[in-house]
Amino acid sequence: MLKLHTVESIFELDTVKDALDKEGIEYIVREHKDTAYDGLFILQKGYATFFVRASEETAAQAVIRQVKNLPYVVFSKD
Repeated sequence: MLKLHTVESIFELDTVKDALDKEGIEYIVREHKDTAYDGLFILQKGYATFFVRASEETAAQAVIRQVKNLPYVVFSKD
C-alpha cells in the first residue's frame, strides 16, 4: 500500500472516502486522533492518511485532485 493523501478534517475525510468509494477504489484510512492525548497528533500528522494499492495510485490521485478542486461552501446563520 502506498501513501496517497493526508486529510486535515473529518469533513475532508468523509468527502475523500465518498469519492473513492464511488470510483470503486479500495483504500485504507489511518486516523491520527488519539483519545488518550485529546487529538494532539492531529496538528502534527493531519486528521487521517489514505493508503491505496500501487495499481490504483494514478486513478486515486485523479480523484484527490477532483476533490481538492471542489468549492468549499460555508452557510451563514443569517
